[in-house]
Amino acid sequence: MRMTAKTHKSHASCEVFGFNPERVKSARSAVPGTETVAAMAGIFKAVSDPARLRLLLALAAAELCVCDLSVLSGFSQSAVSHHLRVLRDRKVVKYRKSGKMAYYTLEDAHVKALLRKCLEHVNEK
Repeated sequence: MRMTAKTHKSHASCEVFGFNPERVKSARSAVPGTETVAAMAGIFKAVSDPARLRLLLALAAAELCVCDLSVLSGFSQSAVSHHLRVLRDRKVVKYRKSGKMAYYTLEDAHVKALLRKCLEHVNEK
């Protein structure tokens, strides 16, 4: 059943306003609560920075310390630490201490899969 109302003149949208109550109900049930959506948005915001994304792609390949990431990225150790803190706060990366060194990795396989899928999508022809 489709419900309709006034007509719109935009090429990027429907020519008439109408909605399918069953589809809307189904889609609404697929959208998580506000806190979950905010957490998801936080992750996307954190990884949307090109500098942080470069660090994540490097960490997808190997466990690296701040010094390694500084050399790899060309950023100061302070800048790398700041970016890693943002990613750690969003549970995108984690670290382990070994003596005076802190080694970073991706939080889990989900993060690696997200990066891999995004890369596949960007490289589609």
